[in-house]
Amino acid sequence: MISVSGITKSYGDLRVLKGIDLEVAEKEVVTIVGASGAGKTTLLQIIGTLDRADAGTVLYKGQNVSQLSQRALASFRNKNIGFVFQFHQLLPEFTALENVCIPALIAGQSRPEATARASELLQFLGMSDRLDHKPSELSGGEQQRVAVARAIVNSPALILADEPSGNLDTENKKELHNLFFRLRDTFGHTFIIVTHDPQLASMSDRTIRIKDGLITQ
Repeated sequence: MISVSGITKSYGDLRVLKGIDLEVAEKEVVTIVGASGAGKTTLLQIIGTLDRADAGTVLYKGQNVSQLSQRALASFRNKNIGFVFQFHQLLPEFTALENVCIPALIAGQSRPEATARASELLQFLGMSDRLDHKPSELSGGEQQRVAVARAIVNSPALILADEPSGNLDTENKKELHNLFFRLRDTFGHTFIIVTHDPQLASMSDRTIRIKDGLITQ
C-alpha cells in the first residue's frame, strides 16, 4: 500500500534522513521507534505529504504522491490520510461533534451528512454523551478519541499517528492502543505510528527502528 524509496531529508547542514526504504501493507499496524532526533517524525510527515523529501519517492497504492502540486496534495490528504497527534490539535471553540465534522465538510459533504457520520463515529468510540462538549470540558483520553474520530471521518485508508498516547495516563494509553486495532479490524485502516511506548510497539504487527536517519531493524 505504501512504498517509500530512497528518502533523504536535510535541514540546512543537518541530515535527518539518509536513505529510507520502507514498505507497508494494507491493514498493517506498523510502529516506528527510535531515540529523539532519529528522524521518526520527519519520515511520518513525508509519508503524510506534510513535508517533501529532498530525494526519493513515496508511492501510495502505486501513485507517486511526491509529484503532486500543493493543491493536489491537500485534496489527497483530506481524502486518503488521517492524522492523530500527541496533543490532539482540536479547535477549542468547537464542540466534539463539530471538530469531527470539519474534515468531512472540507471534503464537500453536506452538513447533515457530515453530522450523521461524525455522530456515528463518536458513538462507536463511546462518546455519545459528549457530542456537545468543547475540548476544555473533556478529559485527555476523551479529547484523543475525538481526534481519532476526526482522523477517520472521511474513511481514509491510512492513519498516521505521532506519539498519540504520549500525553495520556496508563489506563487511557491502554484504551487508545486497543482502539487502533479495533479500528483496523472493523474498518480496515492501515496504521503507521511513531511511538516511544514499548507496550504499543510490542502490540503492533511490525516495528521499524530508526537510528541516525537510517532504518536499522
